[in-house]
Amino acid sequence: MPNWAYDLILILLAGGLLLINGFFVTAEFALVKVRPSQLDLLAKEGKPFAMSAKWLVTHLDAALGACQLGITIASLGLGWMGEPAIARRLGPLLEGVGIESPQIIHGTAFVVAFSAITAGHLVIGELAPKAFAIRKPELMARWCAPPLKAFYVVFYPVLTVLNGAALILVRWLGISDKDGLGEQHSEAELRALLSHAHVEGELSRTEHQLLDAVFEFEDLVCRRVMVPRGDVEYLDIDMSVADCIEIINRTKHTRYPVCRGSLDAVVGVVHIKDLLGLDAADTEGLKKIMRPPHHVPETMSVSRLLRYFQAVHQHIAFVVDEYGTIIGIVTMENILELIVGRVEDEFDTETPDIVPAGSREFLVQGRTPVEAVKEKFALELEGEADTLSGLLVEKLGHILEVGDTVNLDGANAEVIEVKGARARLVRLTLDRSFAEEVEAEREAETAES
Repeated sequence: MPNWAYDLILILLAGGLLLINGFFVTAEFALVKVRPSQLDLLAKEGKPFAMSAKWLVTHLDAALGACQLGITIASLGLGWMGEPAIARRLGPLLEGVGIESPQIIHGTAFVVAFSAITAGHLVIGELAPKAFAIRKPELMARWCAPPLKAFYVVFYPVLTVLNGAALILVRWLGISDKDGLGEQHSEAELRALLSHAHVEGELSRTEHQLLDAVFEFEDLVCRRVMVPRGDVEYLDIDMSVADCIEIINRTKHTRYPVCRGSLDAVVGVVHIKDLLGLDAADTEGLKKIMRPPHHVPETMSVSRLLRYFQAVHQHIAFVVDEYGTIIGIVTMENILELIVGRVEDEFDTETPDIVPAGSREFLVQGRTPVEAVKEKFALELEGEADTLSGLLVEKLGHILEVGDTVNLDGANAEVIEVKGARARLVRLTLDRSFAEEVEAEREAETAES
């Protein structure tokens, strides 16, 4: 066989090894990038080779070992076959341009061949396959799965020995076999993924807000979402049906606690539909139709409360503190509003928690959660209280009165209306410099998104 034909065969084989190297690099990055949940969905849809790809992801150590073995073999073969063949073909060309020194010809041919092989290996065998696999991980994981699985089966004994040696080494370094495998996303990471999906257009604004709100469930407790005791309307057990209807017409609620004198003596719960058909003058009507009350601790999480409502088939519960005193009520509506936002029916007349009252002034309901105020105005509010009214009491150290003012480090809070022992309405005035800084930050965030 002529030398030129032999060298041509070696160059063609080197090109094949370059493509094989690219295949293993593609498979490696696709398997690392793809998520098992994506492959589960593709398998349910009947996509080709999805189950094979899922098997490889499940046995990621073995699959990556096969990829690395393939890359190593291809890279070594590429250097062994390609560089000498290209260098030998360059010799005559260099002689043809007048270079006669054997040392110069050999050195120049080696540098050119080595550079060509390295460039091809990096571009065709590494960078391009990696970029493609990262951008199309599901597709490439599926189509690379059958050949890679076959390669794994053929070289199983070799891979077993190599993987065993690698595991011994990592154990010697103090790393567990399962460290980094099957790693779960934290809540913060999931929220970041949702935000990214929203920015990329995969989730609408409403979908993003709904999913993000679900994460608040485990973080919130009944005390944070309840209707405080002072705002609870109730029916007295000794009232006539007519008196009950008068209260219902005024307050427009669906369910009412039934008490004996006060909320300290709750005896039941009544739904307004239960009053239909009763004699208006009947003073024993409530005793006949009321349902037993349910009590929950103030520290119960909202997620557990939802399951509790589903179990007892009742949508109202009484929140008690550590001493057994009722401090408010919580309803199914309170839970739903955490996810979908405020839900107002035809009879709701409540004003929003925060209403603009000027360029830097806002009227804020005293019941507004501290977290909502912090999020709205980017204030650093430190304290143990759950509501703005409670925070002001905590800062001042006494029962609030109209005209009390509190500096909140970036804003000034003035009590303008009091109900009982708590602030009903607060005027919040942002400092000029602080308001400008917050507005600039929000404009920057909007521009980035």
